Order: sequence, then C-alpha cells, then structure tokens
Amino acid sequence: MAAGAKRVADSRVTLAVLMGPTEANLRGFVHGGIIMKLMDEAGGSAAMRHSGRQAVTVAVDQVTFREPIQIGDLVTFQAGLTYTGRSSMEVRIEVNAQNLLTGEHTHTNTAYFVYVALGDDGKPVAVPPLRPETPEEKQRWDAAQERQAYRLAQREKERRV
Repeated sequence: MAAGAKRVADSRVTLAVLMGPTEANLRGFVHGGIIMKLMDEAGGSAAMRHSGRQAVTVAVDQVTFREPIQIGDLVTFQAGLTYTGRSSMEVRIEVNAQNLLTGEHTHTNTAYFVYVALGDDGKPVAVPPLRPETPEEKQRWDAAQERQAYRLAQREKERRV
C-alpha cells in the first residue's frame, strides 16, 4: 500500500442525535430531509478527517428509507470511508434509530456519499490513499470501485448528451 495510506478506522465518525418535535414532518415522523442533512454532516466529517482538508459533497447514491424514524428516537449515523480516488472519497453512512424507552434498535437506511477534498484555492487536491484491512473493508472497497466506475461512466454519458 502507498506511503501515507490511512486505515478506515482513522477517519470513522459516529454522530448521535435525539430527534425532537422540530424535526417532524406532517405525518409525525422525522423528516427525511433532516436525516439526509445529518448523513451529509457525518459523511463530510469522515471525509475531512481522512483528507485533512475541506470536503464537498459531489454525489449521493440512492437513499432509501426502509423504516420511519419516530420523534424521541436517538438516531446514530456511522460514517466510514470505503474508497479513495485521487481527490475523491466515498463514505458509507449507516443510520440506526433507538427507542430510548424500550431499547429497540431499527436500521433505517444505508447510503454512499462521495466527497472531493479542496485546497485553499477551492480546487480539488489529492487525498491520502485508503488502506482497507479487514475482509469486510476489502469487500466494501471492491464494491466501491464498481460504483465509482459506474458513476464515471454515467458522467461521461451525460457529457455526450
């Protein structure tokens, strides 16, 4: 692995937020936009921790809400890098809700966000390579390479239209 490579654990971020009434949608559940914002904050924090630079969101893979989140739940956002390119970083964000009264845990969704590290001039800069260590991290790296190849192919297709 390249010099200066960082482990997945070096930039992992966990964000926990208690959901209150101000986060409710018209149905009385937590608004999906609130969850997406917090996912972006957790993912962006992991990207900045890895790169040591400001990072901006450039892509969000499909976000599917499997279960609603209740007002009063403690929601945990676990973010960890799965892949690095030259200046880009893919971050896997897993969202879980816990009812603090019953202790019940619910996995609500997982999504992948892509960030680009920026230099002081606002232009993309190189990031340290990622060093996957466990079999799970290596499997996630392989899957992330496939997603990145798909994203790049889609971007090229869009340029030709």
